[in-house]
Amino acid sequence: MTSVGSDGSGAATVAQVLETRGEQVAQQWADLPLFRNVYTTGRDAAVAAAHRLVRVLAEVARHGRLDDTSAPDFERVRPHLAQTVTARTRSGATHQQITAEVAELKRPLLEIVARETGGADGAVAAVELMGTLRVVVVEIALSEGAELIDRQRAQLLEISNPVIKLWDGVVAVPLIGTLDSARTQVVMEALLQAIVDQNAGMAILDITGVPMVDTVVAQYLLKTAMAVRLMGAECVISGIRPQIAQTIVQLGIDLGDITTRATLADALKWALGKAGVSVVVGEG
Repeated sequence: MTSVGSDGSGAATVAQVLETRGEQVAQQWADLPLFRNVYTTGRDAAVAAAHRLVRVLAEVARHGRLDDTSAPDFERVRPHLAQTVTARTRSGATHQQITAEVAELKRPLLEIVARETGGADGAVAAVELMGTLRVVVVEIALSEGAELIDRQRAQLLEISNPVIKLWDGVVAVPLIGTLDSARTQVVMEALLQAIVDQNAGMAILDITGVPMVDTVVAQYLLKTAMAVRLMGAECVISGIRPQIAQTIVQLGIDLGDITTRATLADALKWALGKAGVSVVVGEG
């Protein structure tokens, strides 16, 4: 695409205004919601942030590539916007709210451009520059939203895979729901760290809450069990219900020499026995 300011007139006009009247632009921007809602500790911080953005936008206009978000100058714009957009996103603002707040920056700039130049070329170039700025903001907001979802997903994975100390030297992970590669990695890391932290010699993987065991899930379990062994601990898989046992046989899945038990209680009894602890079941 060819920018309105490709002949140098409109873009150069905007660049000149941003350079000579940058402080004025920054002062007006600092009072608008985009900056005011982020820099709540003082107006000076909002003015400074707005002024930094004005300076890099002046560089964009100076080089005339007003509609090219991949231009090197726009890459310099992104870090200045990212902090503000991230803060607004984390405070609960939607993408629509953020882009609307960015759109409000256009009016003060247009007013100053019109007052300083009186020409149409500068106004058109300013509109184009601010329109591209909105596109950049949307890209940043979408990226921040995706990162936030990833962080929340990772936190949920950690919460949903707790490592429990059942006895001195015995830890267990009760697995519930479907297993996938990401969740298995979290389970493995948490379990191995627990083995180190608690000096555990026995680890129980309880799959009572796993609805289905197929070849892929079995491979996940085997890898985790092997990792536990490499840490010098023994591993037992509990929760092998009749349906699960039949599925494993039908699929021809070889669990190797991994110890299995029907219930978590059976697995704990086995682990305690290996540790030399006698378990006496009371009557009545």
